[in-house]
Amino acid sequence: MGEISCASEPINGFLSRSSSSPPPSGYRKSCWYEEEIEENLRWCFALNSILHTGSTQYQEIALFDTKPFGKALVIDGKLQSAEVDEFIYHECLVHPPLLHHPNPKTVFIMGGGEGSTAREILKHRTVDKVVMCDIDEEVVEFCKEYLVVNTDAFNDPRLDVIINDARAELENRKEEKFDVIVGDLADPIEGGPCYKLYTKSFYESTVKPRLAQGGIFVTQAGPAGIFSHTEVYTCIYNTLRQVFKYVVPYAAHIPSYADTWGWVMASDSPLELSCEEMDLRIKQRVEGENKYLDGTTFSSVCTLNKVVRNALYDETHVYTEGTARFIYGHGKNDL
Repeated sequence: MGEISCASEPINGFLSRSSSSPPPSGYRKSCWYEEEIEENLRWCFALNSILHTGSTQYQEIALFDTKPFGKALVIDGKLQSAEVDEFIYHECLVHPPLLHHPNPKTVFIMGGGEGSTAREILKHRTVDKVVMCDIDEEVVEFCKEYLVVNTDAFNDPRLDVIINDARAELENRKEEKFDVIVGDLADPIEGGPCYKLYTKSFYESTVKPRLAQGGIFVTQAGPAGIFSHTEVYTCIYNTLRQVFKYVVPYAAHIPSYADTWGWVMASDSPLELSCEEMDLRIKQRVEGENKYLDGTTFSSVCTLNKVVRNALYDETHVYTEGTARFIYGHGKNDL
């Protein structure tokens, strides 16, 4: 879980002191957010203020105003999104599948309560309908109130916000098909609400039947760094390979995550698009200009380093409820 500590530090930044006594001359008081990434590794950054902390039925939530990253949303002690660089994550999650699809009109978002994924999808002129299904109504309402960058998305008449478990919602929509299904779920952490939605049975029995002809599925797939990719990234990729004919892994560095992050795109139709074709589709279909993703950038994020490529190729683990892997940390219901 993340922790907040306050300390007195010298203005030149070399040393921190306990906050039990007033800071001496030349020192300033600073509060820090600290997240345990691994057992022996922590990542911390200075805070301007704590905007909100609370607990829902499913998760612990917090919103901080941080000095390096602006507003930062934290769920179950894991940074989910930071104001200055969330565009990297959300553009990588959304635009590749929608641009690879010839004419995406209907999109289903699993999770995505903060609204940023819906915001990026709604930039596409072809899209007529977006269903955003998040299990945690309090998180959705919290994000509507505090994350004003997504106000227009939440007010867009094409967006239908549903509060439900994504599996149950997809299974209830037996007669409905979607051109793109987006997995913007919380990380698979032990005791968290989402790990069952990364399993082979879920992809096979629930996701794939809800895709229209030529449909594309994409999911965030956890850390994909030189050391962290073995947590869940490689097995999510291998699991999707058991279900879909074409599977594309890709990854990009996100500064506020202190790591490279991974996504996996999958379909039974070929996922082939040149840099030039992607740039043309962006120009034709997308309102405004992407900050991060274009054809050349997508080609780059698909070019993984040798260590990760070999691990993806060699991975044999298939994600099931009985053999689940988790990233480091614990959900609220496991504490």
